[in-house]
Amino acid sequence: MSIEWLVAWSWSLDGLRDCIASGIQSVRDCDTSAVVTVACLLVLFVWYCYHVGREQPRPYVSVNSLIQGADANGLQNGYVYCQSPECMRCTHSEGLNQKLYHNLQEYAKRYSWSGMGRIHKGIREQGRYLNSRPSIQKPEVFFLPDLPTTPYFPRDAQKHDVEVLERNFQTILCEFETLYKAFSNCSLPQGWKMNSTPSGEWFTFYLVNQGVCVPRNCRKCPRTYRLLGSLRTCIGNNVFGNACISVLSPGTVITEHYGPTNIRIRCHLGLKTPSGCELVVGGEPQCWAEGRCLLFDDSFLHTASHGGLAEDGPRVVFMVDLWHPNVAAAERQALDFIFAPGR
Repeated sequence: MSIEWLVAWSWSLDGLRDCIASGIQSVRDCDTSAVVTVACLLVLFVWYCYHVGREQPRPYVSVNSLIQGADANGLQNGYVYCQSPECMRCTHSEGLNQKLYHNLQEYAKRYSWSGMGRIHKGIREQGRYLNSRPSIQKPEVFFLPDLPTTPYFPRDAQKHDVEVLERNFQTILCEFETLYKAFSNCSLPQGWKMNSTPSGEWFTFYLVNQGVCVPRNCRKCPRTYRLLGSLRTCIGNNVFGNACISVLSPGTVITEHYGPTNIRIRCHLGLKTPSGCELVVGGEPQCWAEGRCLLFDDSFLHTASHGGLAEDGPRVVFMVDLWHPNVAAAERQALDFIFAPGR
């Protein structure tokens, strides 16, 4: 009895040993496969990070070639550019796409790649986006993909800033009227800029010009300038941000043209709006109203005109650039860095 039990026990031990051996081998095989798989994934991930961090955008068309075709007077799409070397849109800069990508890389190194997907995509594919856009919307410098597009925006798109501007309508109007008294038939007052138009006269008085404050002008409109600081979505730190008083004399027509980007909404607060004045954006006409804001996307083909009589006086609006409501906070911070004045 005891001998049979020992034999049975011996067979049990042999079976257990075989079972343990096969189990260990299975675990080893499994671990080897898992390690190889993890190692491969890790190598791929490291390669991807290196690739994203080092590669340059595809050599699509630069802004320089997008603007080529302008005649000797700087005409592009019927619009006369200022030709200023400091102007982001008007400067014929080679390799702008590469420069923007370098700025994005620098920003990501300092902060994070998190939330940069659309900007990264936009810079890499900029030439394709700009060339393939329908003729109704062709921003000339930078197109951010996947933003909702519409020629006009409802007032609620930037409700707080619209309400602030409209509450201060009289303040802005009073400072404009003080400025306008300096106009004479023989000279253009200091601080005002005359823009080229096919007919009539178009004057602008900038407080912020392409993200840069104009101190002398701001001192002439101190309350209006302080008002900009109370706007939550005012673009004040990159080249796409402007704030100015825009004046059209009777008989003026601004030829159709495109703005430089779709990341902003242009806001016009009507200060003086005679009859016969019209804004057309993307083929849709609208009229200004005194004390009311009109929001539109100036990357759409647009024009403005004053068809009134001389006795009607000028059409006057206070213009300020606001962020497009669908540009996220992280993207705004990155775009301020990438398009910082002088960068």
